[in-house]
Amino acid sequence: MTRIHLPGILAMAAIVVASNILVQFLYGQWLTWGAFTYPFAFLVTDVMNRVYGQSAARRVVLAGFVVGLICSLIGTQISGEFGPLVTFRIALGSACAFLVAQLVDVSIFAAISARPWWRAPLVSTLIGSTLDTILFFSIAFSGALSFLEPANDVSWAGEMLPLLGQGPKAPLWMSLALADWTVKLSLALIALIPFRLITSNLRQPS
Repeated sequence: MTRIHLPGILAMAAIVVASNILVQFLYGQWLTWGAFTYPFAFLVTDVMNRVYGQSAARRVVLAGFVVGLICSLIGTQISGEFGPLVTFRIALGSACAFLVAQLVDVSIFAAISARPWWRAPLVSTLIGSTLDTILFFSIAFSGALSFLEPANDVSWAGEMLPLLGQGPKAPLWMSLALADWTVKLSLALIALIPFRLITSNLRQPS
């Protein structure tokens, strides 16, 4: 690991820490404020991949993973209104989703990194974000995986409600997942602008 990787590591760490804090605060009925910060982790990964290559991107991902584990560990020791802020299932879902989604993002980006410039960051982020959402919400809240933490009652997440308040009935956690996924996809498009600006600046000859 060299100094040139440090900004990426610090940026990833800041995003992970901020998201772990902001996920405690609701935004509307289906989202938390953390939903608006976490997707930028993919931007950091893609910038590192474009400028410094797959190896550097993976190092940044692993650094973010370690920071996430530390945040989860701290969260398990803090009690909220309904128990620990972070349960085992949430910690497991968060860790698995982050690591798998980010590493898949790195691999896909590298595989299609040829021109046009926007294809690799957009496609890799869309696929990575989709995996992230599916893994986190199913591991953390699906009733089918209740055996992962039998003492943790997540029956509230399985309550059958209209999807996003107006669609067909589905478990509540699916509405939460769909709302989160929609934000990720929207930010994937928006992030193309800073991706282009940052990578163009970093790749300029000194």
